[in-house]
Amino acid sequence: MARDVFEPGIVPGRLEPQNYAEGFSDLHPPLDEHEALVAADRCYFCHDAPCMTACPTDIDIPLFIRQIATGTPDAAAKTILSQNILGGMCARVCPTETLCEEVCVREVAEGKPVLIGQLQRYATDHLQAQDVHPFERAAVTGKRVVVVGAGPAGLSCAHRLAMLGHEVEILDARSKPGGLNEYGIAAYKTPNGFAQAEVDWLMQIGGITFRHEVAVGRDVTLEELKADYDAVFLGMGLVGVNALGAEGEDKAGVANAVDFISELRQSGDMSGVPIGRDVVVIGGGMTAVDAAVQAKLLGALNVTLVYRRGRDRMNASVFEQDLAASKGVRIVTHAVPIAVHGNGSVREIEFEYVDEAMKGTGQTLRLQADQVFKAIGQTLLGDGLPDLDGRKIKVDGTGRTSLDGVWAGGDCASGGDDLTVTAVAEGRDAAMDIHTTLMGAAG
Repeated sequence: MARDVFEPGIVPGRLEPQNYAEGFSDLHPPLDEHEALVAADRCYFCHDAPCMTACPTDIDIPLFIRQIATGTPDAAAKTILSQNILGGMCARVCPTETLCEEVCVREVAEGKPVLIGQLQRYATDHLQAQDVHPFERAAVTGKRVVVVGAGPAGLSCAHRLAMLGHEVEILDARSKPGGLNEYGIAAYKTPNGFAQAEVDWLMQIGGITFRHEVAVGRDVTLEELKADYDAVFLGMGLVGVNALGAEGEDKAGVANAVDFISELRQSGDMSGVPIGRDVVVIGGGMTAVDAAVQAKLLGALNVTLVYRRGRDRMNASVFEQDLAASKGVRIVTHAVPIAVHGNGSVREIEFEYVDEAMKGTGQTLRLQADQVFKAIGQTLLGDGLPDLDGRKIKVDGTGRTSLDGVWAGGDCASGGDDLTVTAVAEGRDAAMDIHTTLMGAAG
């Protein structure tokens, strides 16, 4: 029996069992064969396809859609995976509405793009369902590379290196591989254990081994890794969480959004995850939206997402913002937290409205809250790292760092935006440069 939705406090089981099943089902149900053929038929197969330019992994989108249209989805999958080995995950979580689909000729002319993301999922799912791996390893080179972090950048780098014949060992601080794909993405975007299934499929290339619960700085130093391996790739992501800078933020009930999402992702029973009656999420990115929507799906009565700038400055796409609103999330903009009120536990959180220049207006807003999630960005942690650019590892276009033999990519590096698809591209490109460097040295 579900609890009363009006019950205050942070409690589990606010909804009936069927509500959890419905709420955390697949956000975008997969296309069937007929739907995929109809969707593929809308593509103009542009010669100078803007969608390819917009794709961080440079997938030949017109080619793979043509392959679907001609009844060869496995060939389409290989076209995708040759550029993006995590194409199945990216098809689910990539903000296609602001990348390939935004510049689709159909979108520009009609306001309705070709369903590139869903077609990508159709092709990659079709191949992976057969438990087939389309790539083979090259002759063994005798070179050993260590990859730090089993997230998208690390997995992409490791797969490409293994395919080129190198031996790869992946070190990860967690007990399971996948990084943010496993721990940091909304459960309704990747249900049914897809993240782990994709890793298992990727590992079929061979030549890759894992060492879990090993962190650089805690269990091993970067200098030791440089001495033991021919090359090092750093893809450990960002694990520190920024502070609110608000008085009282250490009160009970104030938590990190990434930890909340991780708990959900690892839970076998959503009804057992406690949630507040009045939830406030602070931030404007994908993590903030994921946390807010999932709080609502768990049965929170009131969920408010508060961002310090306007909606047009939010990192979350318009689609994500609209998704949150459709689930009943209230979005408040131009407000910054100044104090968390309560006797030991949060009861209210106070904000001050700010103008476009982030200058306080003197006007304040108090929101009732028994649970507050911080989604205001993460920071890099670690000692003995290469030179930084701001708060991330400084890299060049190929992922090289200031240290010889050390490359980096993904969220921990300064290369680009914090997207799964960008991390995959950076891992792949660094692997190619590592290969060129090692084979040049071998020659």
